[in-house]
Amino acid sequence: MQKNVFQFLDVPRQPPRELPVSVRVLGWKEIYGDFAPAEAAEQSARCIECGNPYCEWKCPVHNYIPNWLKLVREGRLFEAAALAHETNPLPEVCGRVCPQDRLCEGDCTLEDGFGAVTIGAVEKYIVDEAFRQGWRPDLSRVAPTGRKVAVVGAGPAGLSCADRLARAGIQAHVYDRNEEIGGLLTFGIPPFKLDKAVVATRRGVLEHMGVRFHLGTEIGRDVAFETLLADYDAVFVGTGAYTPVDGRLPGQDLPGVHPALDFLIANGRRVLGTARDGAGPPELTGRRVVVLGGGDTAMDCVRTAIRLGAADVTCVYRRDEAAMPGSRREVKNARDEGVHFLFNRQPLAIEGDATRGVAGVRLAETAPGGGRASAAALVEGSESVLPADVVIIAFGFRPSPPAWLAEHGVALTPDGRIDTDEPRRYATSHPRIFAGGDAVRGADLVVTAVFEGREAGKAIAHALADRAVPPHPL
Repeated sequence: MQKNVFQFLDVPRQPPRELPVSVRVLGWKEIYGDFAPAEAAEQSARCIECGNPYCEWKCPVHNYIPNWLKLVREGRLFEAAALAHETNPLPEVCGRVCPQDRLCEGDCTLEDGFGAVTIGAVEKYIVDEAFRQGWRPDLSRVAPTGRKVAVVGAGPAGLSCADRLARAGIQAHVYDRNEEIGGLLTFGIPPFKLDKAVVATRRGVLEHMGVRFHLGTEIGRDVAFETLLADYDAVFVGTGAYTPVDGRLPGQDLPGVHPALDFLIANGRRVLGTARDGAGPPELTGRRVVVLGGGDTAMDCVRTAIRLGAADVTCVYRRDEAAMPGSRREVKNARDEGVHFLFNRQPLAIEGDATRGVAGVRLAETAPGGGRASAAALVEGSESVLPADVVIIAFGFRPSPPAWLAEHGVALTPDGRIDTDEPRRYATSHPRIFAGGDAVRGADLVVTAVFEGREAGKAIAHALADRAVPPHPL
């Protein structure tokens, strides 16, 4: 097929259709539609196949982006799906939730005046359509090694590790305390960004690859960690980062104040239909909601609050809009859906009392500029109170290392992350325990956790093959 090298001039960047705001805020459906095959091919052909593909280097998993764009253009869908999985165990997830505007698409050569190639949407199309047509990873040439590894945590790092172990002929058993796989992919990221059927499909794919899941099973409560060490050749720990950063705001314990993850997880379970009695999200209908923070989790919270019927939703961030750490696309979506933004405002305290709950948030203006690395300087005499009925705090998250790690000699960093050994990537101070993802790095992107899980799986496979890890007791 002859390529039109000037396709990027003849065909503008055109993302998939987007649900109108008036429709999408009424429910939980993904707001972006799907490419038809012809649309995916047309948009893929806009790639100019740079000699130095900046998009590929900017991608944390270093996807072979120009290569699978070319395969889509040529109609070779199954080959594109196989190639996408070579670097990314969860491409259909990353195609939806990655901040492409800050990563691959942000570094696309065409972004400078012509409109970046719609990389994320094409990645999503490749895997969704290939799965619909029956494609599955081919492990027919993989020889079983007789080894087995326990994976603690079914989030993106754990799932990616299990994928790579299965491809190496190692039996992966994944343990998770939740009733479904995915971790925050299922319970934290709202369905309007990631439909939960997508995660369910991935579970089926992994089970087809031989991965076994032990759900509703908490290590240290339902199964002793000693049992894992006795029954498996190695253990991978991908327990994520769920402990909220404490902003130490006066009044943060008042009724009506909620940590962001608690709020999102409660709503996620409500949408899934697995919420326990009294464990749903707070009633927001007709209420004034203030979300403190400026990352993607804050955007998830404000957009969820809109769908839960809040009368007014305001996002408060201590710096200017340019310094926000999350996706620009998510900020735009939130603004389109009716969220108000207050920039250069530092929260000082949450006002109210124990009987009536939250009444407002006391704020002070901050001097603009300085980036995120420096402390925000307060403007003297600028204090005010923003009225609120509900406050959601999204200041970030830290790892919550389980007690059994220290009990088995696994070293932690001073801030609670699992300490890994640089010469033996993803290895901990225990010879048979490996770790990766947010539990090691601190809270980060989904795609970063995918990368670490992928690399840890490969590291474990190499260590077992080289006998660097002693066999488990029989």
